[in-house]
Amino acid sequence: MSNEEIIEKINDFLTDEFEVDPSAIKPENNLKETLALDSLDYIDLVVVIESTFSFKVKPEDFSGMKTIEDFYNYVIQKVNSK
Repeated sequence: MSNEEIIEKINDFLTDEFEVDPSAIKPENNLKETLALDSLDYIDLVVVIESTFSFKVKPEDFSGMKTIEDFYNYVIQKVNSK
């Protein structure tokens, strides 16, 4: 799967599952502010990532993510290391 395909899948589930406005999904935007997720939403996000990309997510993996690009890079790195 190419990086572009991974990013497209991420954007699709952010807009479909989490009702994020597609125009708000920009790599430089703050992840937490853009997604406006509470703690339960983070659990849902982990479930969607794991089912979509078939890898396990550790909650602490999110601690270093500041931007949407950080999130993209995390998923891309995990998918490519499988």
